[in-house]
Amino acid sequence: MKFLITIFQDEDGVFVAECPSIPGCVSQGKTEQEAESNIKEAIRECLQVRAEKGMPLTVATHEVEVNV
Repeated sequence: MKFLITIFQDEDGVFVAECPSIPGCVSQGKTEQEAESNIKEAIRECLQVRAEKGMPLTVATHEVEVNV
């Protein structure tokens, strides 16, 4: 399966990775590459837990346009 992720550097310099289509699926790393590797494992674990609980594996995500 393929998922979109976001990665940003927080105020402490840690890279935080999130998977928007799986609520609560967040990980981190000292580098962007480490954060990406860690979020892949977090995604696997989140999907397993959601499947075990009979929850939908993902939620819908949409792209919207906002004028600024």
